[in-house]
Amino acid sequence: MVRIICYTGLILMGLSLRAASQPVIVHSPDERLSMAVYLEDLDGDTGIPEFSIRIDDRIEIASGRLGMVLGDSNGRPFLSWSKGVRLLDTHERRADATWTPVYGERNIVRDVYNELRVDLTQRADTTQRMQLQIRAYNEGIAFRYHWPERPQNQILTVVEETTSFTFPEETFAWYIPKAQTRYSKRPLADWSMPSEMPLTLELPDGRFAALLEARMVNFSRARPKTTSGPNTLSISLFGHVIETAPFSSPWRVVMVADQATDLLANNDLILNLNAPNKIEDADWIRPGKAIREITLSTRGARNLVDFASSNGLDYIHFDAGWYGHEYEVASDATTVTVDPHRNPKGDLDLHEAIRYAKSKDLGVFVYVNHRALERQLDEILPLYKSWGIDGIKFGFVHVGSHRWTTWLYEAVRKAADHQLLVNVHDEFRPTGASRTWPNLMTQEGIRGNEEMPDATHNTVLPFTRFLSGAADYTPAYYFREEFGHPRRHIQTTPAHQLALPVIYYSPLQWLYWYDVPSRDYQGEPEVEFWAHCPTIWDETRVLQGEIGEYAVVARRSGEDWFLGAITNTDARILTISLEFLDSVRNYTATRYADGGEEVPTRTHVRISRSHVTSDSVITLDLKASGGEAIRFVPED
Repeated sequence: MVRIICYTGLILMGLSLRAASQPVIVHSPDERLSMAVYLEDLDGDTGIPEFSIRIDDRIEIASGRLGMVLGDSNGRPFLSWSKGVRLLDTHERRADATWTPVYGERNIVRDVYNELRVDLTQRADTTQRMQLQIRAYNEGIAFRYHWPERPQNQILTVVEETTSFTFPEETFAWYIPKAQTRYSKRPLADWSMPSEMPLTLELPDGRFAALLEARMVNFSRARPKTTSGPNTLSISLFGHVIETAPFSSPWRVVMVADQATDLLANNDLILNLNAPNKIEDADWIRPGKAIREITLSTRGARNLVDFASSNGLDYIHFDAGWYGHEYEVASDATTVTVDPHRNPKGDLDLHEAIRYAKSKDLGVFVYVNHRALERQLDEILPLYKSWGIDGIKFGFVHVGSHRWTTWLYEAVRKAADHQLLVNVHDEFRPTGASRTWPNLMTQEGIRGNEEMPDATHNTVLPFTRFLSGAADYTPAYYFREEFGHPRRHIQTTPAHQLALPVIYYSPLQWLYWYDVPSRDYQGEPEVEFWAHCPTIWDETRVLQGEIGEYAVVARRSGEDWFLGAITNTDARILTISLEFLDSVRNYTATRYADGGEEVPTRTHVRISRSHVTSDSVITLDLKASGGEAIRFVPED
């Protein structure tokens, strides 16, 4: 037999012996994308909830099953929303709004979608209620599960998610088992462990899709894994979730794009799925560029402050070891007790260093490991504020579980109460909560310069990790083999590193990672680009790029434009139109490119200047593992 489903005037046919209900459908505002929900394998008016996501009402991007499994107080499953489900009612809503972020990749964000709410009940227990909330954007489809308030017991335990996604044959994924590991391009089969998200997919027709998670603030982390079914991924939860109704799961997001560059250009979708800013007066939130104080000494701190003040930086940062060994429970984060392994002399006067930084209008960050955060958070927040500290870098926090996810966002909220900024490091990945708590300015969750990745890895990141939000990649500059670091060093050219803060968005950019300016800096003129380069933007254009090949991004701050271009381990020549510039103005373009021995500096970065307009076309001659950075300044 043949299963036939009417779908907005079309007949879709698939081999099946089962009956299916008529679908309920929501279309994107431009009517290109749609998601249909229907009940498969009907038994009367109940069945298995399934979905199909299509483009242009004919090309299926993904299909799969829906559902969650609830358990009792001991975690034993007792109610499955993946079968025996009845559709009660539907509700539609349209939204078209704009909002102004505290900071971001653009100064205005538009939030336009069509929403469909599907009310469900259970054949086994008609008192049970669950809602499927779907939002169809031009850029993708998002859906989540919501449990409304009930008059009976409100405590619910989620023990499993049964959501699955089946993609077309010959779909490939940019798979990554952990956030700080390498990507590999794989078919959707035989993965040894689940993948991290965002998970970017290359579809057989040349389009791209990406699986993401949004608004994961009081739930258990989801990761996609392969199943026994062909080209199918299912959701693996980190663990059980115990919450009180009403509450919602995170959004499950399927972004769809005609080309890879559109994925990065449309990454505001994740912010739109989060709650609005809850900090009423956010004037104290100050984006900027930071540099790490490695020596943990007063002299080193003063030298670093002088360098930062002279080179356009905004913060100095005291990393692990300033209050003792970060992993020892006895280490007290309310004291300045330098780890002797970091500085045997222990001669750090942190309060004097803070005073000196403030005299130069610089802010101060300190690192605190999760051990001290968990024990001393309520004590250190007001204390650090009284010391004049501006922000905390959270180290090695627990990630994934319901308990520690909830703890982390409560810690961010508490930090906001004391006007302290937050940078979360290690395996934590964003899901858009910086819109709600903009003091959470950046996070790691990326294989950055701590691991010294090659240029190919760097050209994968814009179209994968950066779809979910800012990342602290920690660009470095002088840590090179030719500068005395033969065993572990930067794998890319100086101009490649210069371009990264334009391509890799982070409101707080930790620059010169591993570098000690008093030892390494020799007046190289090209570092002026980092001095001028902002960390937040009024406008962003993703000009060109292919995953694992190259990326070119232009961003505007005020009247100035900045462009970053990087290539993989292959040299290439790119032709770039400057049509993004203001059409009635002339600009001076200052270009920073990899030169040769004819450039009389250690880094051999060639600086050139030319007059350009929006009609100009420039050629980028990128060396292997290289790049180019450009600043465009209006001439009038």
